[in-house]
Amino acid sequence: MEHMTFHTVRILIVDDQATFRSAARLVVDLSDGFEVVGEAETGEDAVSLAAELQPDLVLMDVNLPGIDGLEATRRILASGSEARILVLSTYSRGEYEAAATAAGAVAFVSKDDFGPDSLLLATV
Repeated sequence: MEHMTFHTVRILIVDDQATFRSAARLVVDLSDGFEVVGEAETGEDAVSLAAELQPDLVLMDVNLPGIDGLEATRRILASGSEARILVLSTYSRGEYEAAATAAGAVAFVSKDDFGPDSLLLATV
């Protein structure tokens, strides 16, 4: 019987609100196969941390100080990163979903709907 190895999905959380970063970290900690490798508060920090940490998945807020999450998404992917980026926002889907996918995100999720299923959605 062949031994299967499972890769832990390494996650970078990007949000300017510490309360949401804590909530997102809790969701990740409660989800098997996922771990938080870093947190960023600004788009610029997200870009540099993504290059440094090479996460598999980035949870990216839209509204950030400095460059916004959509621009940070574009820059991370333009740098050659293979990270999958899940864009999160308090705004409704209609306002940002098309812009998020145009920037290269794998999906857009409202923060109200964010949970363990969102992590799975972004990794398939």
